[in-house]
Amino acid sequence: MTSLSVILSCIAMFLVTGGLAVLMSRSHRATPAIYGLSLLPSAIAFATSLIHLATSFVDAPTLVLPIGLPWLGAHFRLDALSSFFLLVTNLGSLLSSLYGLGYGRHEHAPHRVLPFFPAFIAGMNLVLLADDAFTFLISWEFMSLASWALVMAHHRNADNRRAGYLYIVMASFGTLALLLAFGLLAGPGGAYGFAAMRAAEHAPLTAGLVLILLLLGAGSKAGLVPLHVWLPLAHPAAPSHVSALMSGVMTKIAIYGFIRITFDLLGAPMWWLGLIVLLLGAVTAALGILHALMEREIKRLLAYSTIENIGVIFVNLGLALAFKANGMGLAAALALTAALFHVFNHSLFKSLLFFGAGAVLTATGERDMEKLGGLIHRMPVTSFAFLVGCVAISALPPFNGFASEWLAFQAILQSPDLPQWALKIAVPAVGGLLALSAALAAACFIKAFGITFLGRPRTSTASEVAEVDRFSLGAMCVLASLCLLAGILPGSVIDGVSPVVSSLVGDRMPVQMDIPWLSIVPIAESRSSYNGLLIFLFITVSASATIFVVHRYASRALRRSAAWDCGFPESSPSTQYTAGSFAQPVRRVFGTLAMRARELVDMPAPGDLRPAAFSVEQHDLVWEGLYLPIVGAVGFAAEKLNRLQFLSIRRYLSLVFLALVLLLLVLALWS
Repeated sequence: MTSLSVILSCIAMFLVTGGLAVLMSRSHRATPAIYGLSLLPSAIAFATSLIHLATSFVDAPTLVLPIGLPWLGAHFRLDALSSFFLLVTNLGSLLSSLYGLGYGRHEHAPHRVLPFFPAFIAGMNLVLLADDAFTFLISWEFMSLASWALVMAHHRNADNRRAGYLYIVMASFGTLALLLAFGLLAGPGGAYGFAAMRAAEHAPLTAGLVLILLLLGAGSKAGLVPLHVWLPLAHPAAPSHVSALMSGVMTKIAIYGFIRITFDLLGAPMWWLGLIVLLLGAVTAALGILHALMEREIKRLLAYSTIENIGVIFVNLGLALAFKANGMGLAAALALTAALFHVFNHSLFKSLLFFGAGAVLTATGERDMEKLGGLIHRMPVTSFAFLVGCVAISALPPFNGFASEWLAFQAILQSPDLPQWALKIAVPAVGGLLALSAALAAACFIKAFGITFLGRPRTSTASEVAEVDRFSLGAMCVLASLCLLAGILPGSVIDGVSPVVSSLVGDRMPVQMDIPWLSIVPIAESRSSYNGLLIFLFITVSASATIFVVHRYASRALRRSAAWDCGFPESSPSTQYTAGSFAQPVRRVFGTLAMRARELVDMPAPGDLRPAAFSVEQHDLVWEGLYLPIVGAVGFAAEKLNRLQFLSIRRYLSLVFLALVLLLLVLALWS
């Protein structure tokens, strides 16, 4: 039985599990049964894809099933690229299923979640195996509809209904764009198989149009600016383990679609295609993290942070396209490796952070950080796991986020060898913007952890919480461990993705596991190298020695004094830093330009007993400048066209007659 057949069997198991959930979703045993059954195919598909990735140089099995279009059938193929993204997808679904065993017990409407959870996983796996345009689009739409149903699970909430509506509109728009892109790739002959598209020659104009449509289709699902507006609404609306899947995994399915078409089906790229992707990625990273830094709701903060990380990945993909177009194979391999490494890393630490946010939500019922605080004393394991996620996503060593972003900057440093002046100027500027985004990300997650877990409880709810269940804690601890392992042993991940990189750009980075002391050397030791293991050992030894010296030699004399009050003698939670005050310096520097932020102070006149009030007004410029005019135009057109429903029979007949005359005129002119 081939690896492809095993994974297709796992997909069938997911679909059967979804059908079983429909039959027993009202039962109190449904939650452990469905999540438990989802664990098994996830584990099998993960192990199978891992084995196939390690041996993908042998073959790429294919399979054709007699379903779908009669003259086409459904084509499936498992190659190195599919194997890598299947590994990411099924690792995320495995841990989300484990988390759901505990988190799902607190779900108010399990019958609205359980049937669609395994169906969502099945849809993502099908997209990764599709080897023709029809199967790809059907699987893509199935994935979108299943995730939409999960977003709408708590449909009685007006915000969730709005999020679901916007999500389905953007998903439909993205599918339409992908349909048009595949139509251009298929050409007049209608060759919808990926093998035929791969072998065909595509004119520069066709390639440019396909890239634009692909950025609209895959970019809308991934969260590229300005197509990101649905993401900060939909991801927080879903249950937390589903949010982890959507943010940590589903956005990677969109990146897979982008890589599959641009690096595999489209043929040799042109350098200006890489420039477009590079600039879009940089803008996405900067705007995403700025919005995240201004947020006070923890799940919305994490959703905006996903936009920033998607931008980082697209910067690397743009670099890889530019290097590949100029025949710089090793530099292209470095940039693509950085992109794939960050895909893997983001799936780990973003899933971990959403799991942590779900644990906080379960324990407190709150997503607003302003109403939390002090949770580290009552939820120590969750706090530690969330801290690991914050350090990893902030790209601090020795965790995995640093390794992939360090590779990205190493790729940027290869830009002086590019021949085009537009790239010579743009790439360093993008590097500066990426460095700024990394610094703002660190500030953002210092805020997220500090306001949520440190200090004193701001409400009575936050002061009376307890740790969550062992399944949730187990899933978080596994992800925290993987974040550390991928950070201290990055060479194993780099070598693991090398078959993917080699198949797409024709080159690969040097074998990293052969380098002494488990260091990683992107180009040559004379340029730069990094050793996560030595940094981890240095941090561990120096911290342990500091603790020992302090405890061994510090004075044991007892000193009693009032605690430092930071200038606020009244010991009250209201005197602590808030999420808004933490972000104020950054908001004053960047907020006016990026989101038209204004600070409004209402100071009563002398003698007026009203309290002074302070508020912040900020805007989403993309939403107000692009989407609101479209919504207004659609509403105006719909209102005018609505009159057609109330015409008399004579006017209907006249309208039909005029339409027929117009069509005949068009046909005559065309002939």
